Amino acid sequence: MDNFTLVIPLEGKIDSVNAAEVGRNIAKKRAAQEHQAVIFDAKKLTFISSAGLRVIMQVVKEEKVQKHEQVSMIEVSKEVYNILEMTGFTEFMEVQKAYREISLEGSELIAEGFFGKVYRLDEETIVKVYGEGEASIPLIKREHSRAKQAFVKGIPTAIAYDIVRVGNQYGSVFELLQARSFNDWAQEYEADRAQLDELMQLYVDCLKQVHATEMERGVLPMARDNMLESLSALQDCLPAEMIERLRKLLAALPDDNHVVHGDFQMKNVLLCDGEPMLIDMETMCTGQPIFDLQGLYVAYKSFTEDEPDNSMAFLGLRMETADYIWQRIMELYFGTQNKAVLSALEDKIKVVASVRFLSLLTTTVLKEHPLTELRVKHTREHLQELLLRVDSLNLR
Repeated sequence: MDNFTLVIPLEGKIDSVNAAEVGRNIAKKRAAQEHQAVIFDAKKLTFISSAGLRVIMQVVKEEKVQKHEQVSMIEVSKEVYNILEMTGFTEFMEVQKAYREISLEGSELIAEGFFGKVYRLDEETIVKVYGEGEASIPLIKREHSRAKQAFVKGIPTAIAYDIVRVGNQYGSVFELLQARSFNDWAQEYEADRAQLDELMQLYVDCLKQVHATEMERGVLPMARDNMLESLSALQDCLPAEMIERLRKLLAALPDDNHVVHGDFQMKNVLLCDGEPMLIDMETMCTGQPIFDLQGLYVAYKSFTEDEPDNSMAFLGLRMETADYIWQRIMELYFGTQNKAVLSALEDKIKVVASVRFLSLLTTTVLKEHPLTELRVKHTREHLQELLLRVDSLNLR
């Protein structure tokens, strides 16, 4: 879990014999770790009496007084859940039943995104597995919520109907027939530009559909504000005056309630019965199209600059194909092949992409990569050049 979530395991029976001791142990753990949320892990809890429930109730009351998030309980067995339901605990505390366990043995990996991998379980079912263990549960729930919001607005989104346990990880189960990622199709069409162009048209049309969708104000976070926050982590790799210039350019972008997916690279878009389908909605927010286009630039251009084989390693595509995909995204999205126009637009996208790339390089596991120092150096140099000619990030 994150640093603000305290997970407290509950085990065996909690009754009048040991409830007081359990209460003291819980109090010690709450005092020892600064937190904003308490989650009770009831995976090994077999029974809880009224005395045990009073201990839980006391925690609920104290957390509420401290204005912390609502206390919740996860991995609850059917027997314990029935007790909680009969006593009314499910009315004021979030209670999650234990998750069904599945195996991925023999399952085909069909897609991969920033937050997880997608496997085909059978002809009708796929599962997206997240890689952070129990820390994935809030992420999964947030993605489920955002996927439903997108679906209601008409965005082609896969809706999960179950959460499952896969070893020590967790996943979402979807019913999708004959689903393959756009990246898989790009690999298949790599030598056939006509087929690849048809695929690109479908892909960019879907991206435009996402960007044409408007959400109610405040329902989703703003992509601009998220990126402004990320600037604070770049103080060690960019001079203060450059960070301030980037801050002003980003802050000048107006509020925009249109949807931004946040990670639209081809592995995150499935083709299901001839129709695009989005599977990774955790990063969905609102803002200008530049915040999706910059992510695509990072995926198809930034990583390959100092590592030409990266596109083959990550996407299974030759660098020349990754370059062509980026070129067609720009031409199809903006409806022009005018090189001067596209170059000016790309400069703006590259500014934002540089911020995103530096953030990935310095705040994720990539900071240990042997090429990170060189990539940071080159990205900083690109920014110095770009900021001499870019005075606005508005693409319109």
